[in-house]
Amino acid sequence: MATTSASLPSSKSCDAIKQMEIEPLCSPTGSTSSTLDHLHPRRRPIKKPLSAPARQQSFSREMRHAAAETYLLTTLSFKLLSYLGVGYRWIMRLIALGIYAMLLMPGFLQVVFYYYFSSQVRRSVIYGDQPRNRLDLHLPPRQDCKKPVVIFVTGGAWIIGYKAWGSLLGQQLAERDIIVASLDYRNFPQGTISDMVKDVSQGIAFVCNNISGYGGDPNRIYLMGQSAGAHITACALMDQAFKESRGEDVAWSVSQMKAYFGLSGGYNLPNLVDHFHSRGLYRSIFLSIMEGEQSLKQFSPEILVQVLSSKDVVSILPQIFLFHGTSDSSIPSDASKAFVDALKRVGAQAELILYDGKTHTDLFLQDPLRGGKDELFDYVVAFIHADDTEALAKDAAARPRRRLVPEILLKLARIVSPF
Repeated sequence: MATTSASLPSSKSCDAIKQMEIEPLCSPTGSTSSTLDHLHPRRRPIKKPLSAPARQQSFSREMRHAAAETYLLTTLSFKLLSYLGVGYRWIMRLIALGIYAMLLMPGFLQVVFYYYFSSQVRRSVIYGDQPRNRLDLHLPPRQDCKKPVVIFVTGGAWIIGYKAWGSLLGQQLAERDIIVASLDYRNFPQGTISDMVKDVSQGIAFVCNNISGYGGDPNRIYLMGQSAGAHITACALMDQAFKESRGEDVAWSVSQMKAYFGLSGGYNLPNLVDHFHSRGLYRSIFLSIMEGEQSLKQFSPEILVQVLSSKDVVSILPQIFLFHGTSDSSIPSDASKAFVDALKRVGAQAELILYDGKTHTDLFLQDPLRGGKDELFDYVVAFIHADDTEALAKDAAARPRRRLVPEILLKLARIVSPF
């Protein structure tokens, strides 16, 4: 049962647009990007079925892309191991992670099939010039009007984050007529926290400036992050608000974000160093990710909003909703509570939604894989569709989400989860 004092504020309704001209897709700098030539416009003519050779070439491209991504992740994993060393705690967590993944494999395989073979997914759209500057777009099956957009940044302890981790959320939100842009970003040791914040901010700018070409409504964009992704997106949001308050030139505006959703995040790094160390994210590694102990406050949104607070900054922040499970041992729910309290003290609109007995992975993985009713998912969808009566009616009539993993496997996965 969720504990919350939040009501569902209004958001702009979706006006049906039966015909529209497709604007050219541009890079954040405004120039037309040749890397997007392969992407289809929102309304496209009926095409003849692909011939056998064309299908074979398409499949070959997919396999090359998968191989390249696997090579990148494998290389970074070995580089990371050279930092971590081979300790007992990491070996046990690695074994637990393997068992956890195997137990959830029935669901993962279905999501992988959707990710690689669904026509609703646009994979690895380039948004910047760094190797990990890619995003995936999850599009609704019908594109008969401008759709609301969720920019999602996944977690992964700042080390194993990857855009494909947002595929399940992307698929399920797309079924409710919401476009999801799942951002990738440089992880440690490929980059440190300032690189991650820079990448995410650049990805947000790309979506804000180009999403209309995919059928998205640039006036209804929502920012969402999970775990480490919640921390990074909060840093990007605060940094952008401070820049705007000082009159600096920016590639995207905080006012374009209708709301911010933070899921199981940590927002005060000095308070979390010892906790992470006890959980296996050793102090030396964590400080390397965060560019030294002297930078912890600089990348702590809870501290920043208090030290640098001003009416100009607070007034442009969107509504902020933080979700957290009370049984989260990876990042205690007190982290979200403290951030909400700090935001309210400076006059920001912030709400805390707690879920009794939920762990770090329950809200993002086990519950969505279970299917059926999901309080967090329903809350987010209801907020986004708050003033769209047609969308709300469709949500009420929507079929229950399909179960992807048997209950016994979900319960076992919850027991062995290393998170």
